[in-house]
Amino acid sequence: MKHLLLGIVMLTLSGCFGRGDKIYTVDELMADEALLAKITSECRNNPGALRQTPNCQNAEAADWRVRLQLPRKSPGG
Repeated sequence: MKHLLLGIVMLTLSGCFGRGDKIYTVDELMADEALLAKITSECRNNPGALRQTPNCQNAEAADWRVRLQLPRKSPGG
């Protein structure tokens, strides 16, 4: 009886913990500007809870790389 009860509890709890959000790589985020903007916006709106998540860290790195690749205008040019 104990094992049956334990099994029911385990199955119930396993349903509560679904698969988490997909973790995007820096390259995936750089390739999809809309996704990068969405994740960056979410991270900036809730930095206390999301700052250390893999997606926020990857989005920050991707955003930095995208900004480095933008063409720069020379002064007076």
